[in-house]
Amino acid sequence: MSQIGAPRGGTCPKSPRSRTLRTVATLTSAVLAVSALAGCSADDAADAAPVAVQDNAPTPRDLVADGGTLRWAVDAAPTTLNAFQADADATTSRIAGAVLPALYTLDQRGRPQRNPDYLESAQVVETEPKQVVLYKLNQQAVWSDGREIGAPDFVAQWRALSGRDTAYWTARNSGYERIEKIERGKNDLEVRVTFSKPYADWQSLFTPLYPKQVMGSPDSFNDGARTTLKATAGPFLLKFVDAKSGDVTLIRNPRWWGQAAKLDTVVLKPVPRADRADALAAGTLDLAEIDRSTAERISLALKDARAGRNGAQAALAHGPGSSITPSKALKSWALAHGSDEEKAEEVRAARKKNQEAIARYASAQDTLATYVVRKSLEPAYTQLSLNGESGPLSDERVRRAVARAIDRQELAESVLKPLGLPAKPPGSHLALAGQAAYKDSSDALGGQDTQEARALLADAGWVPGGAEQPAGTKAGSEAEKKKEEGTEKDASEKKEAEKAEKKEAEKPAKSTATPAVTATAPADAKKKSDEASGDAPSDEGLYIVGDDKPGDRRAVPAQAAPGAGTRVLTPAPAAALQGAALQARAEALDTRPEALEAGTGSAARAGAPQAVKPDRGAAGAYAPRGTAAPAAVPGAQQALGKDGKALSLRFVLPSGPGSESLRTVGDRIVRMLDAVGIRTEVTKVPDESFFKDHIASGDYDLALYSWPASAFPATDARPIFAKPEPASDGSLMVEQNYSRVGTDRIDQLFDQAAGTLDEEEALELVRQADARIWAAAGSIPLYQRPQLVAARADLVNAGAWGFAAPRYQDIGFEKDASPKKADKKADKKADERTGEKTGEKAD
Repeated sequence: MSQIGAPRGGTCPKSPRSRTLRTVATLTSAVLAVSALAGCSADDAADAAPVAVQDNAPTPRDLVADGGTLRWAVDAAPTTLNAFQADADATTSRIAGAVLPALYTLDQRGRPQRNPDYLESAQVVETEPKQVVLYKLNQQAVWSDGREIGAPDFVAQWRALSGRDTAYWTARNSGYERIEKIERGKNDLEVRVTFSKPYADWQSLFTPLYPKQVMGSPDSFNDGARTTLKATAGPFLLKFVDAKSGDVTLIRNPRWWGQAAKLDTVVLKPVPRADRADALAAGTLDLAEIDRSTAERISLALKDARAGRNGAQAALAHGPGSSITPSKALKSWALAHGSDEEKAEEVRAARKKNQEAIARYASAQDTLATYVVRKSLEPAYTQLSLNGESGPLSDERVRRAVARAIDRQELAESVLKPLGLPAKPPGSHLALAGQAAYKDSSDALGGQDTQEARALLADAGWVPGGAEQPAGTKAGSEAEKKKEEGTEKDASEKKEAEKAEKKEAEKPAKSTATPAVTATAPADAKKKSDEASGDAPSDEGLYIVGDDKPGDRRAVPAQAAPGAGTRVLTPAPAAALQGAALQARAEALDTRPEALEAGTGSAARAGAPQAVKPDRGAAGAYAPRGTAAPAAVPGAQQALGKDGKALSLRFVLPSGPGSESLRTVGDRIVRMLDAVGIRTEVTKVPDESFFKDHIASGDYDLALYSWPASAFPATDARPIFAKPEPASDGSLMVEQNYSRVGTDRIDQLFDQAAGTLDEEEALELVRQADARIWAAAGSIPLYQRPQLVAARADLVNAGAWGFAAPRYQDIGFEKDASPKKADKKADKKADERTGEKTGEKAD
């Protein structure tokens, strides 16, 4: 079980004003025809769409060894152990899933299922005059202090999360605010919950369930459960949280009444995703979500092992030693033993360094060969978010044009096809393939259509040449300032100009006897002379990359005649442009030391330095005068404009080492938008500021991040798509709707879906809401996120779970490949390897 309260990519920060997504038991208008919105029927719910199966090495419990320690990577140490606080994270939810009651968990298709370890039954027993749910708890269910789980715990959690007592610092109250009262039934193991108004998603409540010791008072809720839990009730207990390392240690619960946990201990180790490849290569992890490059390293190691190559041989085949030819080795040996002592010392140092690199690579390959990559699709999708609060995207026609310009199928295939995963783009914002609420409603917006995109832009007034200013008109804000004539400054400047003109007119005319040096020489010749001497004004000659005329490779001056295809805008600092170019080059080559040592960089894979392709730059970026214009982007159209302003959108992307795939998708989107005349200014920002400083604050036009799917979309998805409302201080209250696009009708459909107890009616209302979300074009689902997990080959019942919740008590190591035996084998291999011996072979 895991909290997915933030889009990834991103996955979104919680704000005090927003209702966040609940902890789920998985980890975590262009006028439309009425028929388009009404066409979402329950009959179509099971749209043919690919569903990726679980990949977690399912194994019967009798084949799983008793004992062992699982070292499981998490992104960070938990900021709190209270999953209902605003700063709860994925680690918080993982701990909760192992040590706290979950009344309902999700199955492989994302459907809530009663958890018999805690519930004997739960059902709606009355609908009139009020909805009443009767819970019958497992009679053996007890907290770690020996007290039975019962009605007092339900009451305490309801009061803490209802929102009625503001002393509780809660992040959400969805559903709890609808409860009118909670009563004890025949005994404490029967709990009657009466709702003030119908609530369809009642199964989402009381998961996780905290003891009354945590929920009973504001102090214990706010501070008492941040670093420890007074009582738990799961297959594992929370032993301690290491304040220094951040490691969280869970141990088997001796009071657990269900099937006993197979593992003795689970250690959740904070390891940043960028460092996981090294941690796996060092053998310090047993289970970790990984990125594509790490998965490729493991696959290569397994391929070598199947071919009978050990790490040392692999290092010579494709690692650091692959570029050492016999002639190079001979020359190196000769220099190292030559008479030139200074040169010999230098070569010996280089040889030693190379031997160490080869030894490290060999060791890493041998260790990585003990892992496997388990893959599925995450219960989350990556979307293109379009900020509709202001600027060009506040016009629905422009948003729809952006959406129609994008080939979602191409993007999905580029990410998922190489991994062998289903690559059909999601057809819904509110459910994923396999879920009951799923219905492909993307027809409400339409598929990729370049001509339709251009037509929508033209209808919105964005046309080729629309950024041109009338002769004599200054661009941008300066032109607007000139509209406000009549100020003292303007009057004074005008008066001074008139005096200068009069004085110039009174001067005698100059002789024309020597035309070579007279003022009648052509102005452009004078300008060329200035340029040659370096005296040209520094603010002239700017151009927009990608906006030059086909065949023109020169920097066009600012004074170019109308129709020259160049728009003068404020330049970006040259240093920033150089930094971006260097970063792009580094990403293209993947020249990180660890990549080269592991043989995963492009240079390492080829065994020699690779030529660097010229960086065309992002469309919409600016370069100083004198910079050679890049080659025209294939298929790019002339940039569009309106009222003297160019159509350019700010595309914000995270710059962290784990976001390479996201940036690659962003590059493809830039090219697709180029094809319809939309220019983009790509801005790469640090991961830690991506959401807080840009997405949540609205400082972007386009962005890529991910949202999770939920078994309860009427409740969980509403804050993501709710219509933004003005707050009392004049700001815009967006909840989690970071695209800031919404309608009253969408809100009504969510409310109706959450308020009906007819399951089919609720599903139909959710599908109708999704069709209208598509029509509003505030966010465009692109692909379901791949889930790649590195697991020790002998680890079973663990890996890529997809929608389903991990069953913590079943995770363990195979009996015939216990962790101790595997460790001994790894140690033996390590003893057999010596860096000196490997280095000699390389020479």
